[in-house]
Amino acid sequence: MEEKRSSFDEADIERLRQHLKLNYTERFLMVTRLYKVQQMMKRATITHKPFISK
Repeated sequence: MEEKRSSFDEADIERLRQHLKLNYTERFLMVTRLYKVQQMMKRATITHKPFISK
């Protein structure tokens, strides 16, 4: 379990390093997309409709 955790952490660090190499425009577009998704998920509501068999 600890090995999976450490490899996951290394993958996250590598991904962050790759994103830091992006220019400002690419960073802005990436963060804007994440912000839009975050706003959409904040406003989302989950409704349950019971299954009705006919």
